[in-house]
Amino acid sequence: MLTLDLTNAPRWHDLAPGVRVQLRPLTTALMVATRSDPAVEAVPEGASDEERAVAFAKALARRAVLAWEGIGDADGKPIDPGPEAIDALLDVWPIFEAFQLTYVSKGLLLEQEKNASALSPNGPSAGASDTAKPAKQRARTARRG
Repeated sequence: MLTLDLTNAPRWHDLAPGVRVQLRPLTTALMVATRSDPAVEAVPEGASDEERAVAFAKALARRAVLAWEGIGDADGKPIDPGPEAIDALLDVWPIFEAFQLTYVSKGLLLEQEKNASALSPNGPSAGASDTAKPAKQRARTARRG
């Protein structure tokens, strides 16, 4: 069952011990705006999937991050989120991974679910049978044969 959050309120997400960010809900409008972000569109055609993922995550974070806690400058003084600081935050590998897992992937799970398809009841996968046999059964068949 799809559960709708009708409040559409920002939520806090823990990205690392002592580091958390308040993010806007991952909405269609936010995703569409991010796809047309100049930094995303500027990714060269031959760029790797990883380069595209980083550009997209940073553009999304720049739109989604409202506040944060546990993030400071080189002197340890707390800093406010801004485009450069958000990009620098996502350059930290564990933070990038946590952002992808706790925020981006949850929004994409529904996308993956709708792209999954079952076997066709009357197409090429209909009536398919297993051709592989367990090793024990192959051994018994070989001894008999």
